[in-house]
Amino acid sequence: MSSFGKNPIEEIYGVSHILKPAVPAKQETEDDMKTLAEKVAVCEKCGLSKGRTNSVFSDGDENADLMFIGEGPGYDEDMQGKPFVGKAGKLLTKMIEAMQFKREEVYIANIVKCRPPDNRAPFREEAEACIPYLYRQIEYVKPKVIVCLGSVATQYLLKTTASISKIRGEFVDMNGIMVMPTYHPAYLLRSPNMKKPAWDDLQKVMSVLGKKS
Repeated sequence: MSSFGKNPIEEIYGVSHILKPAVPAKQETEDDMKTLAEKVAVCEKCGLSKGRTNSVFSDGDENADLMFIGEGPGYDEDMQGKPFVGKAGKLLTKMIEAMQFKREEVYIANIVKCRPPDNRAPFREEAEACIPYLYRQIEYVKPKVIVCLGSVATQYLLKTTASISKIRGEFVDMNGIMVMPTYHPAYLLRSPNMKKPAWDDLQKVMSVLGKKS
């Protein structure tokens, strides 16, 4: 949190933009993660299901302290059924390793589980149809910290209209989980000058998780 008292996000955007978005309460009869992934694999709640090769559920440790949430699968992810395996994924892996974690020690998921055509951002109805699966993943994993990668992940998870350039770099408390918005690896590949600010954000996460930068 800011050392200057009031959260700077609240100062800029007002209380309505400060999120304590609710992760829905657990259902009385819980599905395990495998069952949830099987439901995603056959999901037809939105039109993205019609064009998928594979659903892309998650990667990594289901008991991780650190979770990364991206926007949605691209071509490589759709083909392999695994998040962040293309060029942006390789950069994400380097970012994770720079934070003194192995990729298999963190948990990685997306707002939507099927690839939007032409790598466009998911439409609102697509994200809203899919995000309950993500809420359940968060319930199961119970991470201490979530890193939101890019505007789409940040805006849908935190229910804010703030741009990533305005909201990044400060923790937001989401029902006891610390959420750090930062730039998406794909954006960092296009704008390498922004890697330093992104690294500053990740160092704050490292500090919370007891890693020395």
